[in-house]
Amino acid sequence: MEDVTTISAERLGEGSPIRVEVLPTEEDLYWDIARLIMSTVRANEEAGKPTVLILPVGPVGQYPRLARLCNLERLSLRNLWCFNMDEYLTEAGEWIPMEDPLSFRGHMKRNLLDLLDAELAPPAEQVVFPDARDPQKPWLMMQDLGGVDACYGGIGINGHIAFNEPPEPGVEMSVEEFAELPTRVLELARETRTINSFTVADGNIPRIPRTAITLGMREILAAREIRLYGNRIWQRAIVRRVLHGPVTPQVPCSLVQLHPNASLTLAEFVAEPPRGRLA
Repeated sequence: MEDVTTISAERLGEGSPIRVEVLPTEEDLYWDIARLIMSTVRANEEAGKPTVLILPVGPVGQYPRLARLCNLERLSLRNLWCFNMDEYLTEAGEWIPMEDPLSFRGHMKRNLLDLLDAELAPPAEQVVFPDARDPQKPWLMMQDLGGVDACYGGIGINGHIAFNEPPEPGVEMSVEEFAELPTRVLELARETRTINSFTVADGNIPRIPRTAITLGMREILAAREIRLYGNRIWQRAIVRRVLHGPVTPQVPCSLVQLHPNASLTLAEFVAEPPRGRLA
Protein backbone atom coordinates (compact mmCIF):
# COMPACT_ATOMS: atom_id res chain seq x y z
CA MET A 1 0.00 0.00 0.00
CA GLU A 2 1.32 3.43 -0.97
CA ASP A 3 2.46 5.75 1.79
CA VAL A 4 0.15 8.65 0.97
CA THR A 5 2.38 11.13 2.80
CA THR A 6 4.91 10.79 -0.04
CA ILE A 7 2.48 11.97 -2.73
CA SER A 8 4.01 14.86 -4.65
CA ALA A 9 2.51 18.33 -4.82
CA GLU A 10 1.79 17.74 -8.51
CA ARG A 11 -0.28 14.62 -7.75
CA LEU A 12 -2.05 16.01 -4.72
CA GLY A 13 -5.79 15.47 -5.04
CA GLU A 14 -5.62 13.02 -7.96
CA GLY A 15 -8.46 10.54 -7.56
CA SER A 16 -9.77 12.20 -4.39
CA PRO A 17 -13.43 13.25 -4.18
CA ILE A 18 -12.23 16.44 -2.47
CA ARG A 19 -11.31 19.17 -4.96
CA VAL A 20 -7.86 20.68 -4.44
CA GLU A 21 -6.68 24.21 -5.18
CA VAL A 22 -3.19 25.52 -4.46
CA LEU A 23 -2.60 29.25 -4.01
CA PRO A 24 0.82 30.93 -4.08
CA THR A 25 0.88 32.31 -0.53
CA GLU A 26 -0.80 32.14 2.85
CA GLU A 27 -2.12 35.67 2.31
CA ASP A 28 -3.83 34.56 -0.92
CA LEU A 29 -5.63 31.89 1.09
CA TYR A 30 -7.01 34.47 3.53
CA TRP A 31 -8.22 36.73 0.73
CA ASP A 32 -9.83 33.71 -0.94
CA ILE A 33 -11.89 32.93 2.17
CA ALA A 34 -12.96 36.55 2.59
CA ARG A 35 -14.06 36.92 -1.03
CA LEU A 36 -15.92 33.60 -1.05
CA ILE A 37 -17.86 34.57 2.06
CA MET A 38 -18.77 37.88 0.43
CA SER A 39 -19.83 36.12 -2.76
CA THR A 40 -22.16 33.84 -0.82
CA VAL A 41 -23.65 36.78 1.08
CA ARG A 42 -24.26 38.69 -2.16
CA ALA A 43 -25.90 35.73 -3.89
CA ASN A 44 -28.21 35.13 -0.95
CA GLU A 45 -29.06 38.83 -0.66
CA GLU A 46 -30.13 38.83 -4.31
CA ALA A 47 -32.27 35.76 -3.64
CA GLY A 48 -33.76 37.31 -0.52
CA LYS A 49 -32.29 34.67 1.77
CA PRO A 50 -30.11 34.78 4.88
CA THR A 51 -26.56 33.45 4.72
CA VAL A 52 -25.77 30.64 7.16
CA LEU A 53 -22.12 29.71 7.67
CA ILE A 54 -20.00 27.60 9.99
CA LEU A 55 -16.76 29.46 10.64
CA PRO A 56 -13.48 28.50 12.35
CA VAL A 57 -10.86 30.20 14.43
CA GLY A 58 -8.01 28.63 12.49
CA PRO A 59 -7.30 29.81 9.90
CA VAL A 60 -7.87 33.34 11.19
CA GLY A 61 -6.25 35.83 8.81
CA GLN A 62 -9.41 36.10 6.72
CA TYR A 63 -11.43 38.01 9.30
CA PRO A 64 -9.68 41.42 9.28
CA ARG A 65 -9.62 41.19 5.48
CA LEU A 66 -13.33 40.38 5.36
CA ALA A 67 -14.13 43.35 7.59
CA ARG A 68 -11.96 45.64 5.47
CA LEU A 69 -13.60 44.55 2.21
CA CYS A 70 -17.13 44.77 3.60
CA ASN A 71 -16.47 48.29 4.86
CA LEU A 72 -14.92 49.37 1.55
CA GLU A 73 -17.64 47.82 -0.61
CA ARG A 74 -20.47 48.57 1.84
CA LEU A 75 -21.56 44.94 1.97
CA SER A 76 -23.93 44.36 4.86
CA LEU A 77 -23.62 41.23 6.98
CA ARG A 78 -26.89 41.97 8.78
CA ASN A 79 -28.42 38.81 7.31
CA LEU A 80 -25.42 36.60 8.12
CA TRP A 81 -25.81 33.83 10.68
CA CYS A 82 -22.38 32.80 11.88
CA PHE A 83 -22.09 29.48 13.71
CA ASN A 84 -18.62 29.29 15.20
CA MET A 85 -17.08 25.86 15.41
CA ASP A 86 -15.87 25.65 18.97
CA GLU A 87 -14.59 27.27 22.14
CA TYR A 88 -12.26 26.35 24.99
CA LEU A 89 -13.79 25.60 28.40
CA THR A 90 -12.69 26.16 31.97
CA GLU A 91 -12.34 23.30 34.44
CA ALA A 92 -15.87 24.18 35.58
CA GLY A 93 -17.18 23.53 32.07
CA GLU A 94 -17.86 27.16 31.18
CA TRP A 95 -16.49 29.20 28.28
CA ILE A 96 -13.09 30.64 29.08
CA PRO A 97 -13.39 34.42 29.56
CA MET A 98 -13.72 36.42 26.38
CA GLU A 99 -10.80 38.54 27.59
CA ASP A 100 -8.50 35.51 27.57
CA PRO A 101 -6.19 35.85 24.53
CA LEU A 102 -7.02 32.22 23.65
CA SER A 103 -10.80 32.76 23.56
CA PHE A 104 -12.31 32.14 20.14
CA ARG A 105 -15.23 34.38 21.08
CA GLY A 106 -12.83 37.16 21.91
CA HIS A 107 -10.90 36.60 18.71
CA MET A 108 -14.00 36.92 16.53
CA LYS A 109 -15.04 40.06 18.37
CA ARG A 110 -11.65 41.75 18.03
CA ASN A 111 -10.80 40.63 14.50
CA LEU A 112 -14.15 40.76 12.73
CA LEU A 113 -17.14 42.14 14.61
CA ASP A 114 -15.42 45.19 16.12
CA LEU A 115 -13.75 46.01 12.78
CA LEU A 116 -16.99 46.13 10.81
CA ASP A 117 -18.83 49.42 10.54
CA ALA A 118 -21.68 49.10 13.04
CA GLU A 119 -24.42 49.28 10.42
CA LEU A 120 -22.84 46.38 8.48
CA ALA A 121 -22.23 43.97 11.37
CA PRO A 122 -24.48 40.99 12.09
CA PRO A 123 -26.66 41.31 15.20
CA ALA A 124 -25.14 39.71 18.29
CA GLU A 125 -27.80 36.98 18.42
CA GLN A 126 -26.72 35.83 14.95
CA VAL A 127 -23.16 35.08 16.08
CA VAL A 128 -23.56 31.70 17.75
CA PHE A 129 -21.00 29.69 19.70
CA PRO A 130 -21.77 26.20 20.97
CA ASP A 131 -22.63 26.32 24.67
CA ALA A 132 -22.32 23.44 27.13
CA ARG A 133 -25.55 24.60 28.78
CA ASP A 134 -27.54 23.97 25.58
CA PRO A 135 -25.45 21.92 23.12
CA GLN A 136 -28.39 21.15 20.82
CA LYS A 137 -29.15 24.83 20.18
CA PRO A 138 -26.89 25.32 17.11
CA TRP A 139 -28.26 22.24 15.35
CA LEU A 140 -31.87 23.27 15.94
CA MET A 141 -31.16 26.82 14.79
CA MET A 142 -29.49 25.52 11.64
CA GLN A 143 -32.57 23.47 10.82
CA ASP A 144 -34.89 26.43 11.41
CA LEU A 145 -32.75 28.53 9.04
CA GLY A 146 -32.95 25.96 6.25
CA GLY A 147 -29.49 24.48 6.70
CA VAL A 148 -25.93 25.73 6.39
CA ASP A 149 -24.71 27.22 3.11
CA ALA A 150 -21.05 26.43 3.72
CA CYS A 151 -18.71 25.22 6.41
CA TYR A 152 -15.20 26.69 6.42
CA GLY A 153 -12.51 24.97 8.45
CA GLY A 154 -8.90 24.06 9.03
CA ILE A 155 -7.43 20.62 9.67
CA GLY A 156 -5.78 19.65 12.94
CA ILE A 157 -2.46 17.83 13.09
CA ASN A 158 -4.34 14.62 13.94
CA GLY A 159 -7.02 15.24 11.32
CA HIS A 160 -9.59 16.83 13.59
CA ILE A 161 -12.11 19.28 12.16
CA ALA A 162 -13.49 21.76 14.66
CA PHE A 163 -12.53 19.87 17.84
CA ASN A 164 -13.85 16.51 16.65
CA GLU A 165 -10.91 14.45 17.87
CA PRO A 166 -10.12 10.85 16.84
CA PRO A 167 -11.43 8.22 19.25
CA GLU A 168 -9.03 7.42 22.06
CA PRO A 169 -7.11 4.12 21.83
CA GLY A 170 -9.39 1.23 22.69
CA VAL A 171 -12.57 3.10 21.69
CA GLU A 172 -14.23 1.46 18.69
CA MET A 173 -16.49 3.57 16.50
CA SER A 174 -17.76 3.03 12.97
CA VAL A 175 -17.62 5.71 10.29
CA GLU A 176 -21.40 5.96 10.46
CA GLU A 177 -21.37 6.42 14.24
CA PHE A 178 -18.62 9.03 14.05
CA ALA A 179 -20.46 10.94 11.32
CA GLU A 180 -23.49 11.31 13.61
CA LEU A 181 -21.60 12.79 16.57
CA PRO A 182 -23.44 15.95 17.71
CA THR A 183 -22.29 19.15 19.37
CA ARG A 184 -20.69 18.15 22.67
CA VAL A 185 -18.09 18.78 25.35
CA LEU A 186 -14.94 16.70 25.02
CA GLU A 187 -11.39 16.37 26.24
CA LEU A 188 -8.81 17.64 23.78
CA ALA A 189 -6.29 15.19 22.36
CA ARG A 190 -2.68 15.38 23.50
CA GLU A 191 -1.61 16.15 19.95
CA THR A 192 -4.05 19.05 19.75
CA ARG A 193 -2.93 20.65 22.99
CA THR A 194 0.72 20.23 22.00
CA ILE A 195 0.47 21.77 18.52
CA ASN A 196 -1.86 24.52 19.76
CA SER A 197 0.65 25.38 22.46
CA PHE A 198 3.31 25.73 19.76
CA THR A 199 1.03 27.91 17.62
CA VAL A 200 -0.46 30.23 20.24
CA ALA A 201 1.35 29.79 23.58
CA ASP A 202 5.09 29.57 22.84
CA GLY A 203 5.08 25.86 23.65
CA ASN A 204 3.41 26.25 27.05
CA ILE A 205 1.20 23.13 26.94
CA PRO A 206 -0.46 23.70 30.36
CA ARG A 207 -1.71 27.06 29.02
CA ILE A 208 -4.02 25.21 26.60
CA PRO A 209 -7.33 24.19 28.22
CA ARG A 210 -7.99 20.48 28.54
CA THR A 211 -11.61 20.61 27.40
CA ALA A 212 -13.67 22.37 24.76
CA ILE A 213 -17.11 22.37 23.23
CA THR A 214 -17.35 21.70 19.52
CA LEU A 215 -19.91 21.48 16.77
CA GLY A 216 -20.23 17.82 15.86
CA MET A 217 -19.50 15.93 12.67
CA ARG A 218 -23.28 15.85 12.20
CA GLU A 219 -23.48 19.62 11.89
CA ILE A 220 -20.40 19.89 9.66
CA LEU A 221 -21.30 17.11 7.24
CA ALA A 222 -24.85 18.47 6.88
CA ALA A 223 -23.57 21.74 5.35
CA ARG A 224 -24.28 22.11 1.65
CA GLU A 225 -20.60 22.84 0.98
CA ILE A 226 -17.41 22.18 2.95
CA ARG A 227 -14.36 24.32 2.28
CA LEU A 228 -11.15 23.21 4.02
CA TYR A 229 -7.94 25.23 4.19
CA GLY A 230 -4.30 24.50 4.94
CA ASN A 231 -1.92 27.27 6.01
CA ARG A 232 0.54 25.49 8.36
CA ILE A 233 3.68 23.62 7.35
CA TRP A 234 2.82 20.86 9.83
CA GLN A 235 -0.32 20.10 7.79
CA ARG A 236 1.70 18.60 4.94
CA ALA A 237 1.24 15.02 6.10
CA ILE A 238 -2.32 15.22 7.40
CA VAL A 239 -3.76 16.84 4.26
CA ARG A 240 -2.50 13.83 2.32
CA ARG A 241 -4.22 11.44 4.72
CA VAL A 242 -7.42 13.48 4.48
CA LEU A 243 -7.35 13.46 0.67
CA HIS A 244 -5.92 10.04 -0.11
CA GLY A 245 -6.11 7.87 2.99
CA PRO A 246 -8.99 5.64 4.06
CA VAL A 247 -12.15 7.18 5.47
CA THR A 248 -11.80 6.51 9.18
CA PRO A 249 -12.67 8.09 12.54
CA GLN A 250 -8.93 7.95 13.28
CA VAL A 251 -8.60 10.82 10.77
CA PRO A 252 -11.85 12.71 11.41
CA CYS A 253 -11.53 15.06 8.46
CA SER A 254 -11.24 12.07 6.11
CA LEU A 255 -15.02 11.77 6.44
CA VAL A 256 -15.24 14.87 4.24
CA GLN A 257 -14.44 12.48 1.37
CA LEU A 258 -18.06 11.32 1.75
CA HIS A 259 -19.44 14.83 1.18
CA PRO A 260 -20.73 15.62 -2.35
CA ASN A 261 -19.35 19.19 -2.45
CA ALA A 262 -16.03 19.55 -0.66
CA SER A 263 -12.78 21.33 -1.44
CA LEU A 264 -9.35 21.87 0.09
CA THR A 265 -7.35 25.02 -0.61
CA LEU A 266 -3.68 25.07 0.34
CA ALA A 267 -0.91 27.61 0.40
CA GLU A 268 1.82 26.43 -1.96
CA PHE A 269 4.27 25.58 0.82
CA VAL A 270 1.69 23.27 2.45
CA ALA A 271 1.18 21.33 -0.79
CA GLU A 272 4.78 20.10 -0.69
CA PRO A 273 5.29 16.63 0.83
CA PRO A 274 6.64 16.42 4.39
CA ARG A 275 10.39 15.96 4.83
CA GLY A 276 12.45 14.33 7.53
CA ARG A 277 15.46 16.34 8.62
CA LEU A 278 17.43 17.49 11.63
CA ALA A 279 17.83 21.22 12.11
